Amino acid sequence: MLLLLLFVVIFFIWSWLYIRWNKVKRYWKEKGVPHYPPHPIMGSLTFLQKQNPAYWMRQAYNDFKSPYLGMWLFWRPALVINSPEIIKRILVKDSDNFRNRFMSSGKTDPMGSMSILLIKDPAWTSLRRRLTPIFSAAKLKKHYKIVQVKSTDFIQRIKEMSAKKIYFNLRTLSADYTTDVIGESAFGMISESAKTGDSLMRGIAREFMAFNIQRGLSWSSIFFLPEVVDIFRFSFLPKDTLRRLRIIFRSIVEQRGGFDKKIDEPQDLLDALLKIKQEADEDGEEISEDFLLAQASVFLLAGFDTSGSAMSWVLYTLAWHPHCQEKIYEEIIAVKNKHGVQDLDANTLSELVYLNCVIKETLRLFPPMGWLDRVATKDYKIDEKVTIPAGTPVYLNAVATQMDPQYFPDPLVFNPDRFMPENERNITPFTYLPFGEGPRSCIGTRFAFQALKQPIASIILTFKIETLPDTPSPIDVQVENHGLFLMPLDENMKVKFVPRDLE
Repeated sequence: MLLLLLFVVIFFIWSWLYIRWNKVKRYWKEKGVPHYPPHPIMGSLTFLQKQNPAYWMRQAYNDFKSPYLGMWLFWRPALVINSPEIIKRILVKDSDNFRNRFMSSGKTDPMGSMSILLIKDPAWTSLRRRLTPIFSAAKLKKHYKIVQVKSTDFIQRIKEMSAKKIYFNLRTLSADYTTDVIGESAFGMISESAKTGDSLMRGIAREFMAFNIQRGLSWSSIFFLPEVVDIFRFSFLPKDTLRRLRIIFRSIVEQRGGFDKKIDEPQDLLDALLKIKQEADEDGEEISEDFLLAQASVFLLAGFDTSGSAMSWVLYTLAWHPHCQEKIYEEIIAVKNKHGVQDLDANTLSELVYLNCVIKETLRLFPPMGWLDRVATKDYKIDEKVTIPAGTPVYLNAVATQMDPQYFPDPLVFNPDRFMPENERNITPFTYLPFGEGPRSCIGTRFAFQALKQPIASIILTFKIETLPDTPSPIDVQVENHGLFLMPLDENMKVKFVPRDLE
Protein backbone atom coordinates (compact mmCIF):
# COMPACT_ATOMS: atom_id res chain seq x y z
CA MET A 1 0.00 0.00 0.00
CA LEU A 2 2.79 2.41 0.92
CA LEU A 3 4.59 1.58 -2.31
CA LEU A 4 1.43 2.27 -4.30
CA LEU A 5 0.94 5.59 -2.53
CA LEU A 6 4.52 6.56 -3.28
CA PHE A 7 4.03 5.64 -6.93
CA VAL A 8 0.86 7.78 -7.13
CA VAL A 9 2.64 10.77 -5.53
CA ILE A 10 5.58 10.45 -7.91
CA PHE A 11 3.20 10.10 -10.87
CA PHE A 12 1.28 13.25 -9.94
CA ILE A 13 4.49 15.24 -9.32
CA TRP A 14 5.93 14.09 -12.63
CA SER A 15 2.69 14.88 -14.45
CA TRP A 16 2.56 18.37 -12.91
CA LEU A 17 6.19 19.03 -13.86
CA TYR A 18 5.58 17.77 -17.40
CA ILE A 19 2.51 19.99 -17.87
CA ARG A 20 4.23 22.94 -16.27
CA TRP A 21 7.37 22.50 -18.39
CA ASN A 22 5.37 22.33 -21.61
CA LYS A 23 3.61 25.53 -20.66
CA VAL A 24 6.93 27.21 -19.85
CA LYS A 25 8.66 26.25 -23.08
CA ARG A 26 5.67 27.39 -25.21
CA TYR A 27 5.46 30.78 -23.47
CA TRP A 28 7.39 32.93 -25.96
CA LYS A 29 6.38 30.88 -28.99
CA GLU A 30 2.71 31.54 -28.28
CA LYS A 31 3.47 35.28 -28.13
CA GLY A 32 5.39 35.17 -31.41
CA VAL A 33 8.64 36.26 -29.73
CA PRO A 34 11.92 34.86 -31.15
CA HIS A 35 13.98 32.79 -28.70
CA TYR A 36 16.49 30.01 -28.25
CA PRO A 37 14.94 26.71 -27.10
CA PRO A 38 15.09 26.64 -23.27
CA HIS A 39 16.97 24.06 -21.25
CA PRO A 40 14.58 21.99 -19.06
CA ILE A 41 16.29 23.19 -15.87
CA MET A 42 18.45 26.24 -16.63
CA GLY A 43 16.15 27.87 -19.17
CA SER A 44 18.39 30.29 -21.09
CA LEU A 45 21.09 30.41 -18.39
CA THR A 46 23.20 27.53 -19.64
CA PHE A 47 25.98 30.07 -20.28
CA LEU A 48 26.48 30.76 -16.56
CA GLN A 49 30.04 30.02 -15.39
CA LYS A 50 30.91 29.09 -19.00
CA GLN A 51 30.48 32.28 -21.03
CA ASN A 52 30.42 35.93 -20.01
CA PRO A 53 26.81 37.21 -20.07
CA ALA A 54 27.87 40.13 -22.28
CA TYR A 55 29.03 37.69 -24.96
CA TRP A 56 25.74 35.78 -24.74
CA MET A 57 23.84 39.06 -25.15
CA ARG A 58 25.86 39.97 -28.24
CA GLN A 59 25.47 36.52 -29.75
CA ALA A 60 21.70 36.53 -29.22
CA TYR A 61 21.45 40.03 -30.71
CA ASN A 62 23.28 38.94 -33.86
CA ASP A 63 21.46 35.63 -34.18
CA PHE A 64 17.95 37.07 -34.10
CA LYS A 65 18.21 40.65 -35.42
CA SER A 66 14.95 41.39 -33.64
CA PRO A 67 13.74 44.34 -31.51
CA TYR A 68 13.43 41.88 -28.63
CA LEU A 69 13.84 38.20 -27.85
CA GLY A 70 12.53 35.88 -25.20
CA MET A 71 14.62 34.10 -22.60
CA TRP A 72 14.04 32.15 -19.41
CA LEU A 73 15.67 32.66 -16.01
CA PHE A 74 15.37 29.01 -15.16
CA TRP A 75 11.58 28.71 -15.68
CA ARG A 76 10.75 32.42 -15.34
CA PRO A 77 10.14 34.19 -18.69
CA ALA A 78 12.17 37.34 -19.27
CA LEU A 79 12.57 39.67 -22.25
CA VAL A 80 15.78 41.01 -23.80
CA ILE A 81 15.26 44.42 -25.41
CA ASN A 82 17.43 45.25 -28.43
CA SER A 83 15.54 48.24 -29.83
CA PRO A 84 16.86 51.70 -28.81
CA GLU A 85 13.32 53.10 -29.08
CA ILE A 86 11.91 50.54 -26.63
CA ILE A 87 14.96 50.97 -24.35
CA LYS A 88 14.24 54.71 -24.25
CA ARG A 89 10.63 54.11 -23.25
CA ILE A 90 11.62 51.75 -20.44
CA LEU A 91 14.41 53.93 -19.05
CA VAL A 92 12.78 57.35 -19.45
CA LYS A 93 9.22 57.71 -20.73
CA ASP A 94 7.78 54.77 -18.78
CA SER A 95 10.47 54.60 -16.09
CA ASP A 96 7.85 54.71 -13.32
CA ASN A 97 6.80 51.21 -14.37
CA PHE A 98 10.44 50.04 -14.40
CA ARG A 99 11.79 51.82 -11.36
CA ASN A 100 13.21 48.68 -9.74
CA ARG A 101 16.00 46.39 -10.81
CA PHE A 102 15.10 42.73 -11.05
CA MET A 103 18.22 41.60 -9.18
CA SER A 104 17.52 41.50 -5.50
CA SER A 105 18.88 40.34 -2.20
CA GLY A 106 16.73 38.94 0.59
CA LYS A 107 15.82 39.32 4.23
CA THR A 108 18.86 37.29 5.22
CA ASP A 109 21.05 39.95 3.54
CA PRO A 110 19.72 43.29 4.83
CA MET A 111 22.99 45.09 4.03
CA GLY A 112 22.84 44.15 0.37
CA SER A 113 19.12 44.78 -0.01
CA MET A 114 19.31 48.31 1.43
CA SER A 115 22.23 49.45 -0.75
CA ILE A 116 21.45 51.92 -3.51
CA LEU A 117 22.26 49.25 -6.09
CA LEU A 118 19.52 46.85 -4.96
CA ILE A 119 17.07 48.85 -2.85
CA LYS A 120 13.48 49.01 -4.11
CA ASP A 121 11.17 51.96 -4.58
CA PRO A 122 9.92 54.07 -2.83
CA ALA A 123 12.96 53.77 -0.53
CA TRP A 124 15.22 54.07 -3.60
CA THR A 125 13.72 57.42 -4.60
CA SER A 126 14.31 58.87 -1.14
CA LEU A 127 17.89 57.56 -0.99
CA ARG A 128 18.75 58.74 -4.49
CA ARG A 129 17.42 62.21 -3.71
CA ARG A 130 19.61 62.44 -0.64
CA LEU A 131 22.76 61.07 -2.32
CA THR A 132 22.60 62.93 -5.64
CA PRO A 133 23.99 66.26 -4.32
CA ILE A 134 27.12 64.43 -3.12
CA PHE A 135 28.02 63.64 -6.70
CA SER A 136 27.44 67.09 -8.18
CA ALA A 137 30.34 68.68 -10.09
CA ALA A 138 30.84 71.27 -7.33
CA LYS A 139 30.97 68.68 -4.54
CA LEU A 140 33.31 66.39 -6.47
CA LYS A 141 35.90 69.15 -6.65
CA LYS A 142 36.28 68.72 -2.90
CA HIS A 143 37.28 65.08 -3.46
CA TYR A 144 39.79 66.01 -6.14
CA LYS A 145 42.72 66.31 -3.74
CA ILE A 146 42.48 62.56 -3.08
CA VAL A 147 42.61 61.87 -6.83
CA GLN A 148 45.68 64.11 -7.25
CA VAL A 149 47.60 62.56 -4.36
CA LYS A 150 46.81 59.00 -5.43
CA SER A 151 47.73 59.74 -9.04
CA THR A 152 51.10 61.07 -7.89
CA ASP A 153 51.67 57.90 -5.84
CA PHE A 154 50.60 55.83 -8.82
CA ILE A 155 53.04 57.51 -11.21
CA GLN A 156 55.90 57.14 -8.72
CA ARG A 157 55.23 53.44 -8.37
CA ILE A 158 55.21 52.97 -12.15
CA LYS A 159 58.56 54.82 -12.38
CA GLU A 160 60.11 52.56 -9.77
CA MET A 161 58.80 49.38 -11.36
CA SER A 162 59.82 50.52 -14.86
CA ALA A 163 63.35 51.16 -13.67
CA LYS A 164 63.47 47.52 -12.53
CA LYS A 165 62.03 46.37 -15.89
CA ILE A 166 58.95 44.98 -14.17
CA TYR A 167 56.00 44.63 -16.51
CA PHE A 168 52.57 45.43 -15.38
CA ASN A 169 49.44 43.46 -14.70
CA LEU A 170 47.10 46.30 -15.61
CA ARG A 171 43.94 45.15 -13.90
CA THR A 172 45.68 44.63 -10.57
CA LEU A 173 47.68 47.85 -10.90
CA SER A 174 44.59 49.89 -11.79
CA ALA A 175 42.56 48.35 -8.96
CA ASP A 176 45.32 49.35 -6.50
CA TYR A 177 44.73 52.97 -7.50
CA THR A 178 40.92 52.88 -7.63
CA THR A 179 40.73 51.11 -4.26
CA ASP A 180 42.62 54.01 -2.69
CA VAL A 181 40.55 56.74 -4.35
CA ILE A 182 37.16 55.17 -3.68
CA GLY A 183 38.13 53.70 -0.30
CA GLU A 184 39.33 57.03 1.09
CA SER A 185 36.33 58.86 -0.34
CA ALA A 186 33.86 56.32 1.04
CA PHE A 187 35.45 55.52 4.42
CA GLY A 188 37.89 58.35 5.02
CA MET A 189 40.62 55.83 5.81
CA ILE A 190 44.18 56.39 4.60
CA SER A 191 45.15 53.70 2.11
CA GLU A 192 48.44 53.36 0.22
CA SER A 193 47.69 50.67 -2.35
CA ALA A 194 48.54 52.97 -5.27
CA LYS A 195 52.00 53.50 -3.79
CA THR A 196 52.77 50.04 -2.40
CA GLY A 197 50.30 47.62 -3.95
CA ASP A 198 48.88 46.69 -0.56
CA SER A 199 46.80 48.08 2.31
CA LEU A 200 44.01 47.00 4.63
CA MET A 201 41.42 48.32 2.18
CA ARG A 202 43.11 46.60 -0.75
CA GLY A 203 42.99 43.29 1.11
CA ILE A 204 39.25 43.74 1.57
CA ALA A 205 38.88 44.58 -2.12
CA ARG A 206 40.77 41.41 -3.10
CA GLU A 207 38.39 39.35 -0.97
CA PHE A 208 35.50 40.86 -2.88
CA MET A 209 37.10 40.00 -6.24
CA ALA A 210 37.73 36.36 -5.32
CA PHE A 211 35.12 34.18 -7.02
CA ASN A 212 34.67 30.71 -5.59
CA ILE A 213 31.73 28.37 -6.16
CA GLN A 214 29.69 29.82 -3.28
CA ARG A 215 30.30 33.39 -4.48
CA GLY A 216 29.32 32.45 -8.01
CA LEU A 217 26.10 30.84 -6.76
CA SER A 218 25.34 33.88 -4.59
CA TRP A 219 25.65 36.35 -7.44
CA SER A 220 23.90 34.14 -9.97
CA SER A 221 20.95 33.83 -7.56
CA ILE A 222 20.81 37.55 -6.76
CA PHE A 223 20.90 38.46 -10.46
CA PHE A 224 18.68 35.71 -11.89
CA LEU A 225 16.80 33.81 -9.14
CA PRO A 226 16.24 36.10 -6.13
CA GLU A 227 13.64 33.74 -4.66
CA VAL A 228 16.34 31.35 -3.44
CA VAL A 229 18.56 33.99 -1.81
CA ASP A 230 16.89 33.63 1.59
CA ILE A 231 16.71 29.84 1.32
CA PHE A 232 20.48 29.52 0.99
CA ARG A 233 21.27 32.73 2.94
CA PHE A 234 23.26 34.18 0.05
CA SER A 235 24.61 37.73 0.28
CA PHE A 236 25.59 40.40 -2.24
CA LEU A 237 28.58 41.48 -0.19
CA PRO A 238 30.78 38.81 1.48
CA LYS A 239 29.81 38.62 5.14
CA ASP A 240 33.38 38.45 6.45
CA THR A 241 34.24 41.50 4.33
CA LEU A 242 31.29 43.39 5.77
CA ARG A 243 32.37 42.60 9.32
CA ARG A 244 35.78 44.12 8.61
CA LEU A 245 34.25 47.16 6.92
CA ARG A 246 31.95 47.70 9.91
CA ILE A 247 34.95 47.84 12.25
CA ILE A 248 36.65 50.39 9.98
CA PHE A 249 33.43 52.40 9.62
CA ARG A 250 32.82 52.62 13.36
CA SER A 251 36.44 53.51 14.02
CA ILE A 252 36.46 56.40 11.53
CA VAL A 253 33.07 57.70 12.71
CA GLU A 254 34.34 57.68 16.30
CA GLN A 255 37.51 59.55 15.26
CA ARG A 256 35.31 62.22 13.68
CA GLY A 257 33.28 62.73 16.82
CA GLY A 258 30.48 60.23 16.42
CA PHE A 259 27.18 60.27 14.59
CA ASP A 260 25.94 63.41 16.35
CA LYS A 261 28.84 65.74 15.58
CA LYS A 262 27.39 68.48 13.40
CA ILE A 263 28.56 68.40 9.77
CA ASP A 264 27.97 71.60 7.84
CA GLU A 265 30.06 70.98 4.71
CA PRO A 266 30.88 67.33 3.92
CA GLN A 267 34.49 66.69 2.91
CA ASP A 268 33.98 63.17 1.58
CA LEU A 269 31.29 60.54 1.09
CA LEU A 270 31.46 59.43 4.72
CA ASP A 271 30.77 62.98 5.90
CA ALA A 272 27.91 63.20 3.43
CA LEU A 273 26.38 59.96 4.73
CA LEU A 274 26.63 61.18 8.32
CA LYS A 275 24.97 64.45 7.29
CA ILE A 276 22.15 62.50 5.64
CA LYS A 277 21.55 60.68 8.93
CA GLN A 278 21.52 63.96 10.86
CA GLU A 279 19.05 65.55 8.44
CA ALA A 280 16.84 62.47 8.61
CA ASP A 281 16.88 62.60 12.42
CA GLU A 282 15.74 66.24 12.26
CA ASP A 283 12.87 65.18 9.95
CA GLY A 284 11.83 62.39 12.29
CA GLU A 285 13.14 59.63 10.00
CA GLU A 286 15.30 56.79 11.25
CA ILE A 287 18.45 55.88 9.36
CA SER A 288 20.51 53.07 10.87
CA GLU A 289 24.23 52.48 10.93
CA ASP A 290 23.63 49.49 8.67
CA PHE A 291 21.98 51.73 6.11
CA LEU A 292 24.97 54.10 6.02
CA LEU A 293 27.46 51.23 5.95
CA ALA A 294 25.58 49.60 3.08
CA GLN A 295 26.01 52.70 0.89
CA ALA A 296 29.70 53.16 1.72
CA SER A 297 30.39 49.46 1.18
CA VAL A 298 28.63 49.13 -2.16
CA PHE A 299 30.28 52.34 -3.38
CA LEU A 300 33.69 50.86 -2.57
CA LEU A 301 33.16 47.25 -3.56
CA ALA A 302 31.05 47.82 -6.68
CA GLY A 303 33.07 50.86 -7.75
CA PHE A 304 36.73 49.98 -7.36
CA ASP A 305 36.67 46.99 -9.72
CA THR A 306 34.47 48.54 -12.43
CA SER A 307 36.59 51.71 -12.43
CA GLY A 308 39.81 49.70 -12.24
CA SER A 309 38.66 47.52 -15.11
CA ALA A 310 37.78 50.56 -17.23
CA MET A 311 41.18 52.09 -16.52
CA SER A 312 43.02 48.89 -17.44
CA TRP A 313 41.09 48.63 -20.73
CA VAL A 314 41.96 52.27 -21.55
CA LEU A 315 45.67 51.87 -20.84
CA TYR A 316 45.92 48.54 -22.65
CA THR A 317 44.03 49.83 -25.68
CA LEU A 318 46.22 52.93 -25.85
CA ALA A 319 49.30 50.70 -25.91
CA TRP A 320 47.96 49.29 -29.17
CA HIS A 321 47.16 52.74 -30.55
CA PRO A 322 50.24 54.96 -30.08
CA HIS A 323 48.82 57.67 -32.36
CA CYS A 324 45.94 58.10 -29.87
CA GLN A 325 48.48 58.43 -27.06
CA GLU A 326 50.23 61.22 -28.94
CA LYS A 327 46.95 63.06 -29.56
CA ILE A 328 46.23 62.97 -25.82
CA TYR A 329 49.79 64.11 -25.06
CA GLU A 330 49.54 67.04 -27.45
CA GLU A 331 46.14 67.98 -26.02
CA ILE A 332 47.51 67.98 -22.46
CA ILE A 333 50.50 70.14 -23.43
CA ALA A 334 48.21 72.61 -25.24
CA VAL A 335 45.89 72.91 -22.22
CA LYS A 336 48.82 73.37 -19.82
CA ASN A 337 50.35 76.06 -22.03
CA LYS A 338 47.00 77.78 -22.39
CA HIS A 339 46.63 78.12 -18.62
CA GLY A 340 50.33 78.46 -17.82
CA VAL A 341 50.23 75.66 -15.25
CA GLN A 342 52.56 72.79 -14.38
CA ASP A 343 50.00 70.49 -12.75
CA LEU A 344 46.62 69.50 -14.06
CA ASP A 345 43.65 70.36 -11.87
CA ALA A 346 39.95 69.59 -12.16
CA ASN A 347 39.31 72.63 -14.37
CA THR A 348 42.10 71.93 -16.85
CA LEU A 349 41.22 68.23 -16.98
CA SER A 350 37.69 69.18 -18.02
CA GLU A 351 39.15 70.67 -21.21
CA LEU A 352 40.76 67.39 -22.33
CA VAL A 353 38.14 66.62 -24.94
CA TYR A 354 40.04 63.91 -26.78
CA LEU A 355 40.87 62.06 -23.55
CA ASN A 356 37.16 62.03 -22.81
CA CYS A 357 36.57 60.51 -26.25
CA VAL A 358 39.17 57.79 -25.61
CA ILE A 359 37.49 56.80 -22.35
CA LYS A 360 34.03 56.79 -23.96
CA GLU A 361 35.17 54.71 -26.94
CA THR A 362 36.86 52.22 -24.61
CA LEU A 363 33.63 51.90 -22.64
CA ARG A 364 31.76 51.33 -25.89
CA LEU A 365 33.95 48.32 -26.62
CA PHE A 366 34.37 47.10 -23.04
CA PRO A 367 31.53 48.28 -20.77
CA PRO A 368 31.89 46.73 -17.29
CA MET A 369 28.21 45.82 -17.41
CA GLY A 370 26.55 46.53 -20.73
CA TRP A 371 23.14 45.07 -19.95
CA LEU A 372 20.67 46.72 -17.60
CA ASP A 373 18.00 44.83 -15.70
CA ARG A 374 14.58 46.14 -14.77
CA VAL A 375 11.29 44.55 -13.72
CA ALA A 376 7.80 45.64 -14.74
CA THR A 377 5.58 46.64 -11.83
CA LYS A 378 2.44 46.60 -14.03
CA ASP A 379 1.44 44.87 -17.25
CA TYR A 380 3.30 46.62 -20.06
CA LYS A 381 2.59 46.81 -23.78
CA ILE A 382 5.88 46.39 -25.66
CA ASP A 383 4.21 46.78 -29.06
CA GLU A 384 1.03 45.76 -30.87
CA LYS A 385 1.97 42.07 -30.64
CA VAL A 386 3.48 41.68 -27.17
CA THR A 387 2.33 42.70 -23.70
CA ILE A 388 4.35 41.46 -20.75
CA PRO A 389 2.70 40.82 -17.37
CA ALA A 390 3.69 42.56 -14.16
CA GLY A 391 6.76 41.00 -12.58
CA THR A 392 8.46 40.22 -15.89
CA PRO A 393 12.22 40.96 -15.87
CA VAL A 394 13.59 42.87 -18.87
CA TYR A 395 17.22 43.17 -19.94
CA LEU A 396 18.30 46.16 -22.00
CA ASN A 397 20.97 44.94 -24.38
CA ALA A 398 23.29 47.95 -24.71
CA VAL A 399 26.40 45.77 -24.82
CA ALA A 400 25.14 44.61 -28.23
CA THR A 401 23.84 47.92 -29.63
CA GLN A 402 27.25 49.42 -28.86
CA MET A 403 28.76 46.89 -31.29
CA ASP A 404 26.11 47.15 -34.01
CA PRO A 405 27.53 48.54 -37.30
CA GLN A 406 24.15 50.16 -37.91
CA TYR A 407 24.88 52.54 -35.03
CA PHE A 408 28.70 52.40 -34.87
CA PRO A 409 30.30 51.73 -38.28
CA ASP A 410 33.28 49.34 -38.14
CA PRO A 411 32.40 48.53 -34.52
CA LEU A 412 35.55 46.50 -33.82
CA VAL A 413 37.74 49.47 -34.76
CA PHE A 414 38.91 51.65 -31.86
CA ASN A 415 37.94 55.15 -33.04
CA PRO A 416 37.66 57.82 -30.33
CA ASP A 417 36.63 60.39 -32.96
CA ARG A 418 33.13 58.88 -32.79
CA PHE A 419 32.70 60.85 -29.56
CA MET A 420 34.11 64.20 -30.67
CA PRO A 421 31.38 66.80 -30.04
CA GLU A 422 30.58 67.24 -33.72
CA ASN A 423 30.15 63.45 -34.14
CA GLU A 424 28.67 62.45 -30.80
CA ARG A 425 25.47 64.35 -31.47
CA ASN A 426 24.82 62.04 -34.42
CA ILE A 427 24.93 58.85 -32.34
CA THR A 428 21.50 57.22 -32.16
CA PRO A 429 20.12 57.87 -28.66
CA PHE A 430 20.04 54.91 -26.28
CA THR A 431 22.51 52.83 -28.25
CA TYR A 432 25.38 53.80 -25.89
CA LEU A 433 24.67 53.15 -22.22
CA PRO A 434 27.82 52.29 -20.21
CA PHE A 435 26.38 54.18 -17.22
CA GLY A 436 22.72 53.58 -17.94
CA GLU A 437 20.24 56.38 -18.55
CA GLY A 438 17.14 57.86 -16.97
CA PRO A 439 16.30 58.18 -13.27
CA ARG A 440 18.23 55.06 -12.25
CA SER A 441 21.42 55.78 -14.18
CA CYS A 442 24.74 55.34 -12.38
CA ILE A 443 25.02 57.96 -9.64
CA GLY A 444 28.83 57.80 -9.74
CA THR A 445 29.39 58.66 -13.43
CA ARG A 446 31.05 62.04 -12.74
CA PHE A 447 33.15 60.53 -9.97
CA ALA A 448 34.30 57.72 -12.26
CA PHE A 449 35.41 60.10 -15.02
CA GLN A 450 37.21 62.30 -12.50
CA ALA A 451 38.98 59.30 -10.99
CA LEU A 452 40.01 58.00 -14.43
CA LYS A 453 41.10 61.16 -16.22
CA GLN A 454 43.75 62.34 -13.75
CA PRO A 455 45.90 59.16 -13.65
CA ILE A 456 45.52 58.46 -17.37
CA ALA A 457 46.54 62.03 -18.25
CA SER A 458 49.46 61.83 -15.80
CA ILE A 459 50.62 58.53 -17.30
CA ILE A 460 50.47 59.84 -20.88
CA LEU A 461 52.33 62.97 -19.82
CA THR A 462 55.09 60.89 -18.20
CA PHE A 463 55.30 57.69 -20.25
CA LYS A 464 54.73 56.06 -23.57
CA ILE A 465 52.77 52.84 -23.19
CA GLU A 466 54.06 50.02 -25.37
CA THR A 467 52.83 46.52 -26.08
CA LEU A 468 54.77 43.42 -25.14
CA PRO A 469 55.49 40.48 -27.47
CA ASP A 470 52.89 37.71 -27.67
CA THR A 471 50.15 39.68 -25.95
CA PRO A 472 46.65 39.68 -27.46
CA SER A 473 45.05 42.67 -29.12
CA PRO A 474 42.43 44.35 -26.90
CA ILE A 475 39.52 42.75 -28.72
CA ASP A 476 41.14 39.31 -28.26
CA VAL A 477 41.78 39.61 -24.51
CA GLN A 478 40.10 36.82 -22.59
CA VAL A 479 37.45 37.98 -20.15
CA GLU A 480 36.08 36.44 -16.98
CA ASN A 481 33.55 33.72 -17.61
CA HIS A 482 32.78 32.96 -13.97
CA GLY A 483 31.77 36.52 -13.09
CA LEU A 484 28.87 38.57 -14.43
CA PHE A 485 30.73 41.70 -15.56
CA LEU A 486 32.91 42.22 -18.64
CA MET A 487 36.24 42.11 -16.79
CA PRO A 488 39.60 41.18 -18.31
CA LEU A 489 41.60 38.25 -16.99
CA ASP A 490 44.69 39.51 -15.18
CA GLU A 491 47.41 37.59 -16.99
CA ASN A 492 46.43 38.89 -20.42
CA MET A 493 47.02 42.59 -19.91
CA LYS A 494 50.65 43.56 -19.41
CA VAL A 495 52.37 46.55 -20.99
CA LYS A 496 55.65 48.41 -20.89
CA PHE A 497 55.87 52.01 -19.64
CA VAL A 498 58.73 53.93 -21.30
CA PRO A 499 59.59 57.24 -19.58
CA ARG A 500 59.32 60.14 -22.03
CA ASP A 501 62.28 61.96 -20.45
CA LEU A 502 64.59 59.13 -21.58
CA GLU A 503 63.92 59.75 -25.26
